[in-house]
Amino acid sequence: MKFLSKGRLAVAIIVLVLVIDQIIKIKVKTSMCLHEMIHVTDWFYILFTENRGMAFGMEIFSKLFLTSFRLVAVGYIALIIAGAAGNIFDSVFYGLIFDESTPYSVAHFVNFGHGYESLFMGSVVDMFYFPLIETEWPTWMPFVGGEHFVFFSPIFNFADAAISVGVAVLIVFYHKEFSKALENNNEKTEQEQEA
Repeated sequence: MKFLSKGRLAVAIIVLVLVIDQIIKIKVKTSMCLHEMIHVTDWFYILFTENRGMAFGMEIFSKLFLTSFRLVAVGYIALIIAGAAGNIFDSVFYGLIFDESTPYSVAHFVNFGHGYESLFMGSVVDMFYFPLIETEWPTWMPFVGGEHFVFFSPIFNFADAAISVGVAVLIVFYHKEFSKALENNNEKTEQEQEA
């Protein structure tokens, strides 16, 4: 267990997420035309798009619980860092190392600095699309009646997924810890006021 320290676990998760993220993005960018779609199932597609924007120690528990909790927290923080780094890498370097993706041709690696954009201006590659429900709004509904509706229409990448999972689980874990810490602090304050 000593080998799997918090620091090494974080670095391992960051490196793994970054490598997987970049392999997927480079494969999509160099084998698919912009807006090309691969049907995986009726609710999951690979759809190549690019975007220019973005995406406590407690002493009341056992040492084993605290160590496990800290390892899990470090893992989720690492997911957030790795996901952000993956998207930053695209923005910073993809404009310099690829020619432009179009709906009619796939991108290719080019000599460094001869790409489609300057430093920091590259597009982030997105590809995962899960239109879980696709239907039409009933015509009787005000404002949206008769319009097309897709439930869960965002297109995202592996880095976005890592960030989302990391943030969601971190909130769940820390919500409980914050609640307990606040409760303990309130009890301590009440005891001090009574004394």
